[in-house]
Amino acid sequence: MSADSDPREPESITDALLALRQGLPSAMDQLVPLVYEQLRRIAHRQLGAEAAGHTLSTTGLVHEAYLKLVDQTRVQWQDGAHFFAVAATVMRRVLVEYARRANAARRGGGSNGQKHTRIALEGIEIPIAERAAVLVDLDEALQRLVRIDARLAQIVDCRFFAGLTESETAAALSISQRTVAREWVVAKAWLFQELRNAEQ
Repeated sequence: MSADSDPREPESITDALLALRQGLPSAMDQLVPLVYEQLRRIAHRQLGAEAAGHTLSTTGLVHEAYLKLVDQTRVQWQDGAHFFAVAATVMRRVLVEYARRANAARRGGGSNGQKHTRIALEGIEIPIAERAAVLVDLDEALQRLVRIDARLAQIVDCRFFAGLTESETAAALSISQRTVAREWVVAKAWLFQELRNAEQ
């Protein structure tokens, strides 16, 4: 996935995913070493915007997400790009679960003394009172976006949460790179407005 990745890696991941779909007992052992470091990079990216002292570590996020990923028995895995796109969505859901619990623990306590932070969607910065609250808002906005245009929401997961390039996103979603570029702009504008509305 990165510039210095082994060029044989995607094919190996695809082979392991096909074996997993076929129910071969050795498939999981083949898949783990191939995807682990990339899952850590995705987890690190997603936790990078979290406040210091977040109770979920990179390793913890990878492990929770991995357990959910291997339980995705109805997913027809296509290749490595597809796997990591789904992984980003799963990690987002894990983080949202933690954020909801954090919000519940603070409910009624107000935000006095809370430090204001920002969340950036590649050049678009949206002021927020706290990271956990905006992560929940973002997830709810994405759920609304799924109902309007599921592909736009998938592009957000790939580009923003997984950190996939335009070409990797195009491969994961089986669309053209030009379509990814155009619809990513549309998705960012839509989310910008939704999150601004959530602040008011």
